[in-house]
Amino acid sequence: MSRAARNTGRSTIDDQAIIDHLLASPDFFERNSSALLKLRLQDGRGGTVSLLERQVEVLRERNRQLEARIAEFIDIGRTNDLLAARIHTLTTRLIHARGLDKVVDALESSLREDFDVPSPVLVLFRDDPSLAARESSFIRLARRDAPEVKGFDTLLLSGKPRCGQVRDSQREWLFGTGAVEIGSVALAPLGPEGRYGLLACGSSDSQRFNPAISTDFLARIAELVTAALAAE
Repeated sequence: MSRAARNTGRSTIDDQAIIDHLLASPDFFERNSSALLKLRLQDGRGGTVSLLERQVEVLRERNRQLEARIAEFIDIGRTNDLLAARIHTLTTRLIHARGLDKVVDALESSLREDFDVPSPVLVLFRDDPSLAARESSFIRLARRDAPEVKGFDTLLLSGKPRCGQVRDSQREWLFGTGAVEIGSVALAPLGPEGRYGLLACGSSDSQRFNPAISTDFLARIAELVTAALAAE
């Protein structure tokens, strides 16, 4: 066996023996405090630092990570508080709306003004002459079995909102001439299996409605709108 091999084997055994001894003697450095200052570790920049300095740096890094996580939690809490306040405003608007026309107006106003959604679309599966006369970029009437609606079957049958990208044909049907400007979309079925229709919120920002965001608040909005529609 070569000297390098013998040294490697002995170093491995000695290292483990040292580790075992230190673990079995947690007060070792209390009894040998001078050793702390003599131990040197690589600092990642080509130099060395004492064991105490390395421990201090590790603790500082952990503290920075904790501060970053706390700041993130605070931001999430503020965002949730803001969304809750906006949902409260939407609820108030819908409660005071009388008649289907007013419900539609209240929803559009709230989405644009309270939630800052630049391109909201409400698709309703119903035959209503008064609404048909006022179809616009926001309100759309359609049959549940219409070919254009079939493309949303998976979403509607799931009854759950989702965010992200949609197919070109879906985007063009929902947003018409402004479809090319839509970077992300939030979709929410209205009622069980989308019985009443579909709510779509479009944004030019590709990250505004990215797939990773929580859809809890979107589901609550859909429930509110569904209840308002069912009452009319």
